[in-house]
Amino acid sequence: MPGLQQPVEIIRDHWGVNHIYAKNEHDLFFAQGYSAAQDRLFQLEIWRRQATGTVSELLGPQETKRDMGTRLFRFRGNIDKELLHYHPHGPLIVRAFVAGINAYITEILKTPEALPFEFQVLKTKPALWTPEVVISRHQGLLGNVRDELNYGRLVKLIGAEKLRELQWFHPATKPAEPDLTLHVDGDALFQPILELYEAFRLPLKFGGRATKADEDEAGVRELLGPVSDDWFDTEKQYVGSNNWIISGSKSSSGYPMLANDPHRAQSTPSLRYWVHLNAPGWNVVGAGEPTLPGISIGHNDYGAWGLTIFETDNEDLYVYDTNPANPDQYMYRGKGTAKRWVTMKTLTESIPMKNGSAVTATLKYTQHGPVVFEDKVRYKAYAIRAGWLERGCAPYLASLRMNQAKNWTEFRQACSYSRIPGENMIWADKAGTIGWQAVGLSPIRRNYTGLVPVPGDGRFEWGGYLPIQQLPNKLNPAEGYVVTANNNLTPANFPNRNAIGWTWAAPSRAHRIEEVLNDGKRKNLVDFMALQADYLSIPARTLVPLLQNLSSPNDRTEQALTYLRKWDYKLEPNSVAAAIYVAWEGQLKQAVGQYLIPEAARPYMKTLPSKRVIDWLVVPHPQPLRPSTSASGGVGIGGTARGEGRDSLLLACLDKAVAELTDRLGNDTDDWSYGQRKNKHITIIHPLSDRVDKAMQQKINLGPVARGGYGETVNATANDLNQTHGASFRILVDTEDWDKTLGINSPGQSGDPASPHYSDLFPVWAENGYFPVFFSKEKIQSIAEKTSVLTP
Repeated sequence: MPGLQQPVEIIRDHWGVNHIYAKNEHDLFFAQGYSAAQDRLFQLEIWRRQATGTVSELLGPQETKRDMGTRLFRFRGNIDKELLHYHPHGPLIVRAFVAGINAYITEILKTPEALPFEFQVLKTKPALWTPEVVISRHQGLLGNVRDELNYGRLVKLIGAEKLRELQWFHPATKPAEPDLTLHVDGDALFQPILELYEAFRLPLKFGGRATKADEDEAGVRELLGPVSDDWFDTEKQYVGSNNWIISGSKSSSGYPMLANDPHRAQSTPSLRYWVHLNAPGWNVVGAGEPTLPGISIGHNDYGAWGLTIFETDNEDLYVYDTNPANPDQYMYRGKGTAKRWVTMKTLTESIPMKNGSAVTATLKYTQHGPVVFEDKVRYKAYAIRAGWLERGCAPYLASLRMNQAKNWTEFRQACSYSRIPGENMIWADKAGTIGWQAVGLSPIRRNYTGLVPVPGDGRFEWGGYLPIQQLPNKLNPAEGYVVTANNNLTPANFPNRNAIGWTWAAPSRAHRIEEVLNDGKRKNLVDFMALQADYLSIPARTLVPLLQNLSSPNDRTEQALTYLRKWDYKLEPNSVAAAIYVAWEGQLKQAVGQYLIPEAARPYMKTLPSKRVIDWLVVPHPQPLRPSTSASGGVGIGGTARGEGRDSLLLACLDKAVAELTDRLGNDTDDWSYGQRKNKHITIIHPLSDRVDKAMQQKINLGPVARGGYGETVNATANDLNQTHGASFRILVDTEDWDKTLGINSPGQSGDPASPHYSDLFPVWAENGYFPVFFSKEKIQSIAEKTSVLTP
């Protein structure tokens, strides 16, 4: 193996996990890159193209705006300073990782017929990587600029007070908080301002050779999830995660324990990739993204760590007045109150096209950031200030420092380098310590919230960034545990309030985890497995009792009521009541949303937070209501007395739910089990499914298999019938013994259908199962599937 300094041993276990034993740091990360390329070559090639703005060269002119957006938002700082941020040896580590990827690419290009089938279908070959590809931000969970634009539109349409009433901004200490004052022209916001930004953020689509009818039925296949106009809303809603830690006082072993199950799109291949890295100074196992060196979730010899998303706000949309005589100039204040025209910085790049001439892209920048839209009629320009374009903001790469932490102090120090995305980092170690540190890039806004677009004339500037260690944190809390599930964990009196987010996931998952951890029983790994698979719905436990004393003249609705009254509120795959409840909750959300959201606002606020829906249904209101059927077939509200009207609404929505289930699942209520192909299930379609024959489709597509749960159960399976998001990766750790660690990664470690590890973990995952993640070499050798030695 050219490029190595000393021999490297790689033991692949029965589940496809590579345990890499190297004699120096360079060779360790070289081998990690080489192994990742062996297993995920097409995934790496797509990442490279997205990172470099060369997708059009592969897929054609329809991807031009994606490539323009990528280039507009490319990090352009000093690469060595950038790499040093992530680790003192960052340049060595990343370059060794890239060299390992390139070594495998060079090797396989000698026999291109051995390339994975995707390269054959697309008639392409992988190209070599550079360190710039590794530090790309294109696939990170970044910020809220899309929400910001929509909130600006909503303030124009319905006013700030109504928006605060509908959206759940929290924690807030007074009714008029957060401040949503609009200082820009609201009418001008209803333009495709974020088209370039959204283009480079959307999942990649691959057109097929199928007929139009086939495409209408199957949908367009893409790499990371369902593509639609609502993709961003769906992604933000379901990109959740759970993690928790308990102290030894609450565990059966007497040692701290940790659990983590980050939620992202369900896809083949998986977003994450398990690996074990062992060399002098390094001994760490877990998973990260195959495109990155190191491990973002896992454990070393001393402690274990995990993550969920914490809401920070590191993007702002700025609106400028431009010079009618020169559209490349914008107004910005000079000394004192004087204002002056400032000339935008302009770059020109050539974007290669498949089967065509290259396209020239003109990229413009203000002092705040990339210009995404120019309104030449109103003489306005729009730019995004994206904190993540600054040094040290490649997602998850700061994990390299965490991988070597030996105690809470070192781990927390490593966390101070983790800027993107905002995360709840948790730690549990053998010495008995548990801790939580929120991390993320948090601009200090002294005179505005960052929730709506603002003028770029100098009145609304950032006052630096909040030091990460000043974000919320805990060390060995008295309650003996920490639970995070993307819910709000910020005290209402938190200083620098405008440095972090205002919207969070519903607290149902966190509340359920807390109540299980507080049941008075010491926990073991079996308990943790059950909790990660938990299907109890707290919203159901709140709403179903409202039906307890009601009856329906409709026999089928009355039968549905009977199921619900006997139900344990668990969305198990074999439960009929679960199917009825989920359909009913959906109808309730639609009905209350239609009533509360003004019609003009609905394109920009498609759903209400579940808290708003539940509070409205549970807490009496003075306004009268009655159920009625809207022209679109939904249940509307208006008319008579409060209590009677509320009950009528509950029953009317149940009528609609029963009709929906009858239409989809048939007339026999006993056949309405929740988890089935026509109801809650998962089918994973390979992004190139539409480009291959049926025999190949059967090899690369997975499912259907029955699922339980939904978006607000601990086992979060999204609020759609075909599960598109959720936990594909899980880890459970008892720090008493690292060899007791359990994990899963669906559908498998490999992205190549020719590999036995392409889908071998899918059936295990579908049953909420795990495989053992051994740490000691003796145990690893006992489950070795293959041992390889790479020599210089």
